Amino acid sequence: MAEQSTHPALVSQGVDELISKLRQEGVEAGNAQAEIVLNAARKQAKTILADADHQSSQKISEAQKKATALLNGGQEALKTAMRDMVLTLKAELTEGFRTDVKRLVEHELANPELLKTLILEIAGKLSKDADINEDSKLEFILPEKVVGLSDLQHSPEQLENSPLTEFVFGLTRDMLIAGVNFKTSHDVQGGMSVKLQDRDLTLDFTGQAVASMLLEHLQPRFRAILEGVVR
Repeated sequence: MAEQSTHPALVSQGVDELISKLRQEGVEAGNAQAEIVLNAARKQAKTILADADHQSSQKISEAQKKATALLNGGQEALKTAMRDMVLTLKAELTEGFRTDVKRLVEHELANPELLKTLILEIAGKLSKDADINEDSKLEFILPEKVVGLSDLQHSPEQLENSPLTEFVFGLTRDMLIAGVNFKTSHDVQGGMSVKLQDRDLTLDFTGQAVASMLLEHLQPRFRAILEGVVR
């Protein structure tokens, strides 16, 4: 009887111990699994953070490159605009200089006293050095607006008010230089042309010719000055 009562108690104790053991093993297994999951989560989190950091660095680097390219492009565009502006300014100043020289030359060559002096100088020089005689047919072609022959036909009294016209007619009358002739042409706007007809030679002292000759000497100097001022 005593053995029968003890056996169920032992069985019950064994069951409890088994349950306790299984529970403990389950807890330990659960803890181990949880640790595995936690470690995996930590690794994944680190990977995600590393990827995010890498992508962020790439985006920052790309943004910096774009900003640098944009800045460089803006600087190049500004340099190009400045260079174009300087070239335009130089061209405008050079053209203005040419225009001023031509205007001043035409203004001076419209002065009757200056033309009178030129006629004497040229006629004297040619008669001395070019062996001009009566057969040479030296011809001075003057602007109509300076001599005004057509106006004199209608207003002869203007002869007294034009020193050049008076000089030309006086020179023609007195024949100070043999073979010298005077005529006017609407093609001559300023200055004069001189022809040696027997030698088929024309000397161009018109405003355009004199201005071109002066510009050949003055324009390089003007450009040099301009280069020193406008860079």
